Amino acid sequence: MLKYRRILLKLSGESLMGEKGFGIDARMLGHYAEQIRSLVDMGVQIAIVIGGGNIFRGLDAEACGIERVQGDYMGMLATCINGLALQSALEQHGVYTRLVSAIEMKAIAEPYIRRRAIRHLEKGRVVIFVAGTGNPYFTTDTAAALRASEINADVILKGTRVDGIYDKDPEKHEDAQKFQRLSFDEALRLGIRVMDLTAFTLCRENNIPIVVFDINNRTNLVNLVKGEPIGTVVAGTE
Repeated sequence: MLKYRRILLKLSGESLMGEKGFGIDARMLGHYAEQIRSLVDMGVQIAIVIGGGNIFRGLDAEACGIERVQGDYMGMLATCINGLALQSALEQHGVYTRLVSAIEMKAIAEPYIRRRAIRHLEKGRVVIFVAGTGNPYFTTDTAAALRASEINADVILKGTRVDGIYDKDPEKHEDAQKFQRLSFDEALRLGIRVMDLTAFTLCRENNIPIVVFDINNRTNLVNLVKGEPIGTVVAGTE
Protein backbone atom coordinates (compact mmCIF):
# COMPACT_ATOMS: atom_id res chain seq x y z
CA MET A 1 0.00 0.00 0.00
CA LEU A 2 1.44 3.36 -1.07
CA LYS A 3 0.87 6.56 0.85
CA TYR A 4 2.01 8.73 -2.06
CA ARG A 5 1.40 7.83 -5.69
CA ARG A 6 2.70 10.96 -7.41
CA ILE A 7 5.67 12.65 -5.83
CA LEU A 8 7.98 15.53 -6.57
CA LEU A 9 11.50 14.80 -5.34
CA LYS A 10 13.60 17.90 -4.66
CA LEU A 11 17.36 17.36 -4.81
CA SER A 12 19.98 20.00 -4.25
CA GLY A 13 22.87 20.29 -6.66
CA GLU A 14 25.20 19.91 -3.71
CA SER A 15 23.74 16.45 -3.05
CA LEU A 16 25.44 15.24 -6.24
CA MET A 17 28.92 16.19 -5.02
CA GLY A 18 29.30 13.33 -2.58
CA GLU A 19 32.76 13.53 -1.03
CA LYS A 20 33.90 15.99 -3.66
CA GLY A 21 33.93 19.73 -3.12
CA PHE A 22 32.59 20.48 -6.59
CA GLY A 23 30.93 18.85 -9.59
CA ILE A 24 29.29 15.43 -9.79
CA ASP A 25 30.19 12.20 -8.00
CA ALA A 26 29.25 9.14 -10.08
CA ARG A 27 28.59 7.17 -6.88
CA MET A 28 25.91 9.65 -5.83
CA LEU A 29 24.24 9.43 -9.23
CA GLY A 30 24.10 5.66 -8.85
CA HIS A 31 22.81 5.98 -5.29
CA TYR A 32 19.86 8.15 -6.38
CA ALA A 33 19.17 6.13 -9.52
CA GLU A 34 18.84 2.90 -7.52
CA GLN A 35 16.35 4.45 -5.10
CA ILE A 36 14.30 6.04 -7.87
CA ARG A 37 14.26 2.75 -9.82
CA SER A 38 12.81 1.04 -6.75
CA LEU A 39 9.96 3.56 -6.66
CA VAL A 40 9.29 3.17 -10.38
CA ASP A 41 9.02 -0.61 -9.87
CA MET A 42 6.41 0.07 -7.17
CA GLY A 43 4.30 2.12 -9.58
CA VAL A 44 5.05 5.54 -8.10
CA GLN A 45 4.86 8.49 -10.50
CA ILE A 46 8.02 10.56 -10.02
CA ALA A 47 8.94 14.11 -10.96
CA ILE A 48 12.30 15.55 -9.94
CA VAL A 49 13.57 19.10 -9.56
CA ILE A 50 17.31 19.38 -9.13
CA GLY A 51 19.40 22.39 -8.18
CA GLY A 52 22.71 23.54 -9.64
CA GLY A 53 24.66 24.60 -6.56
CA ASN A 54 27.42 22.06 -7.19
CA ILE A 55 28.29 23.96 -10.37
CA PHE A 56 27.00 27.53 -9.96
CA ARG A 57 24.42 29.33 -7.84
CA GLY A 58 22.85 32.55 -9.03
CA LEU A 59 23.21 33.99 -5.53
CA ASP A 60 27.00 33.64 -5.87
CA ALA A 61 27.05 35.81 -8.98
CA GLU A 62 27.67 39.11 -7.20
CA ALA A 63 30.82 37.78 -5.53
CA CYS A 64 32.10 36.87 -9.00
CA GLY A 65 31.35 40.32 -10.36
CA ILE A 66 28.47 38.98 -12.43
CA GLU A 67 25.14 40.80 -12.60
CA ARG A 68 22.39 38.95 -10.65
CA VAL A 69 20.08 38.21 -13.57
CA GLN A 70 22.96 36.87 -15.67
CA GLY A 71 24.09 34.79 -12.71
CA ASP A 72 20.63 33.32 -12.25
CA TYR A 73 20.57 32.21 -15.88
CA MET A 74 23.97 30.59 -15.36
CA GLY A 75 22.48 28.75 -12.37
CA MET A 76 19.59 27.55 -14.52
CA LEU A 77 22.03 26.11 -17.05
CA ALA A 78 23.85 24.35 -14.19
CA THR A 79 20.59 22.55 -13.32
CA CYS A 80 20.42 21.34 -16.93
CA ILE A 81 23.89 19.77 -16.62
CA ASN A 82 22.81 18.00 -13.44
CA GLY A 83 19.55 16.91 -15.03
CA LEU A 84 21.38 15.37 -17.98
CA ALA A 85 23.69 13.51 -15.61
CA LEU A 86 20.79 12.16 -13.56
CA GLN A 87 18.89 11.21 -16.72
CA SER A 88 21.87 9.20 -17.93
CA ALA A 89 22.22 7.43 -14.58
CA LEU A 90 18.52 6.54 -14.51
CA GLU A 91 18.56 5.21 -18.06
CA GLN A 92 21.55 3.01 -17.18
CA HIS A 93 19.26 1.52 -14.52
CA GLY A 94 16.55 0.84 -17.09
CA VAL A 95 14.30 3.79 -16.17
CA TYR A 96 12.45 5.69 -18.90
CA THR A 97 12.90 9.43 -18.45
CA ARG A 98 12.07 12.80 -19.92
CA LEU A 99 14.18 15.92 -19.39
CA VAL A 100 11.86 18.93 -19.36
CA SER A 101 13.25 22.45 -19.42
CA ALA A 102 11.66 25.78 -18.52
CA ILE A 103 14.03 27.37 -21.07
CA GLU A 104 13.75 26.14 -24.63
CA MET A 105 16.73 24.05 -25.75
CA LYS A 106 15.45 21.70 -28.44
CA ALA A 107 18.60 19.62 -28.82
CA ILE A 108 18.64 18.27 -25.26
CA ALA A 109 15.25 18.72 -23.54
CA GLU A 110 11.55 19.06 -24.09
CA PRO A 111 9.93 22.42 -23.44
CA TYR A 112 7.72 22.48 -20.34
CA ILE A 113 4.10 21.82 -21.27
CA ARG A 114 1.98 20.92 -18.26
CA ARG A 115 -0.34 18.39 -19.89
CA ARG A 116 2.53 16.64 -21.65
CA ALA A 117 4.49 16.38 -18.41
CA ILE A 118 1.50 14.85 -16.63
CA ARG A 119 1.05 12.38 -19.49
CA HIS A 120 4.68 11.29 -19.15
CA LEU A 121 4.07 10.61 -15.46
CA GLU A 122 0.95 8.60 -16.23
CA LYS A 123 3.00 6.47 -18.62
CA GLY A 124 5.52 5.68 -15.90
CA ARG A 125 8.31 7.94 -17.10
CA VAL A 126 10.41 9.86 -14.61
CA VAL A 127 10.19 13.56 -15.44
CA ILE A 128 13.23 15.68 -14.58
CA PHE A 129 12.40 19.39 -14.48
CA VAL A 130 15.40 21.66 -15.14
CA ALA A 131 16.13 25.38 -15.61
CA GLY A 132 14.08 26.32 -12.56
CA THR A 133 11.01 28.40 -13.40
CA GLY A 134 12.79 29.90 -16.40
CA ASN A 135 12.89 33.27 -14.65
CA PRO A 136 15.61 35.00 -12.62
CA TYR A 137 15.16 35.72 -8.91
CA PHE A 138 13.39 32.39 -8.29
CA THR A 139 15.10 29.45 -6.60
CA THR A 140 14.80 25.78 -7.47
CA ASP A 141 12.79 25.44 -4.24
CA THR A 142 10.20 27.72 -5.82
CA ALA A 143 10.41 25.73 -9.06
CA ALA A 144 9.72 22.55 -7.06
CA ALA A 145 6.69 24.08 -5.34
CA LEU A 146 5.37 25.45 -8.64
CA ARG A 147 5.77 22.21 -10.58
CA ALA A 148 4.34 20.15 -7.72
CA SER A 149 1.26 22.38 -7.77
CA GLU A 150 0.93 22.17 -11.55
CA ILE A 151 1.20 18.38 -11.80
CA ASN A 152 -1.01 17.80 -8.72
CA ALA A 153 1.70 16.00 -6.78
CA ASP A 154 0.68 14.35 -3.52
CA VAL A 155 3.80 15.58 -1.73
CA ILE A 156 7.17 17.27 -2.08
CA LEU A 157 9.96 15.06 -0.74
CA LYS A 158 12.97 17.21 0.05
CA GLY A 159 16.08 15.08 0.30
CA THR A 160 18.76 16.47 2.60
CA ARG A 161 21.74 15.23 4.59
CA VAL A 162 19.88 15.39 7.91
CA ASP A 163 16.95 13.23 8.99
CA GLY A 164 14.37 15.98 9.41
CA ILE A 165 13.80 19.45 10.82
CA TYR A 166 15.29 20.44 14.15
CA ASP A 167 14.86 23.41 16.46
CA LYS A 168 18.57 24.16 15.92
CA ASP A 169 21.38 22.84 13.75
CA PRO A 170 21.90 19.18 14.80
CA GLU A 171 25.39 19.21 13.31
CA LYS A 172 26.41 21.94 15.76
CA HIS A 173 24.18 21.28 18.80
CA GLU A 174 23.93 17.88 20.49
CA ASP A 175 20.74 18.93 22.31
CA ALA A 176 18.86 19.78 19.09
CA GLN A 177 15.28 18.48 19.14
CA LYS A 178 13.70 16.97 16.06
CA PHE A 179 10.16 17.81 14.97
CA GLN A 180 8.07 14.86 13.77
CA ARG A 181 5.38 17.11 12.33
CA LEU A 182 4.78 20.83 11.92
CA SER A 183 1.94 22.84 10.50
CA PHE A 184 2.78 25.52 7.96
CA ASP A 185 1.75 28.14 10.53
CA GLU A 186 4.06 26.68 13.19
CA ALA A 187 7.00 26.57 10.81
CA LEU A 188 6.44 30.19 9.85
CA ARG A 189 6.08 31.29 13.46
CA LEU A 190 9.25 29.46 14.48
CA GLY A 191 11.15 30.89 11.53
CA ILE A 192 12.06 27.45 10.21
CA ARG A 193 13.28 27.64 6.64
CA VAL A 194 12.04 24.41 5.12
CA MET A 195 12.20 26.11 1.74
CA ASP A 196 12.47 29.73 0.74
CA LEU A 197 9.42 31.82 1.61
CA THR A 198 7.99 31.96 -1.92
CA ALA A 199 8.14 28.17 -2.27
CA PHE A 200 6.79 27.64 1.22
CA THR A 201 3.84 29.97 0.57
CA LEU A 202 2.99 28.14 -2.66
CA CYS A 203 2.89 24.83 -0.82
CA ARG A 204 0.79 26.28 1.96
CA GLU A 205 -1.75 27.85 -0.42
CA ASN A 206 -2.06 24.70 -2.50
CA ASN A 207 -2.05 22.34 0.51
CA ILE A 208 0.97 20.34 -0.65
CA PRO A 209 2.79 18.68 2.26
CA ILE A 210 6.57 18.80 2.45
CA VAL A 211 8.61 15.95 3.92
CA VAL A 212 12.23 16.69 4.83
CA PHE A 213 14.29 13.51 5.14
CA ASP A 214 17.78 12.04 4.92
CA ILE A 215 18.17 10.84 1.36
CA ASN A 216 21.62 9.38 2.00
CA ASN A 217 19.97 6.46 3.81
CA ARG A 218 19.27 3.98 1.03
CA THR A 219 15.96 2.74 2.43
CA ASN A 220 14.38 6.04 3.43
CA LEU A 221 12.83 7.06 0.13
CA VAL A 222 11.05 3.77 -0.46
CA ASN A 223 9.88 3.43 3.13
CA LEU A 224 8.67 7.02 3.22
CA VAL A 225 6.49 6.50 0.14
CA LYS A 226 5.06 3.39 1.81
CA GLY A 227 3.95 5.58 4.72
CA GLU A 228 6.57 4.93 7.37
CA PRO A 229 7.20 7.88 9.76
CA ILE A 230 10.49 9.12 8.34
CA GLY A 231 11.81 12.67 8.49
CA THR A 232 9.65 15.67 9.35
CA VAL A 233 6.28 16.42 7.76
CA VAL A 234 5.14 20.01 7.23
CA ALA A 235 1.47 20.14 6.33
CA GLY A 236 -1.90 21.72 7.02
CA THR A 237 -2.69 24.39 9.55
CA GLU A 238 -2.77 24.47 13.33
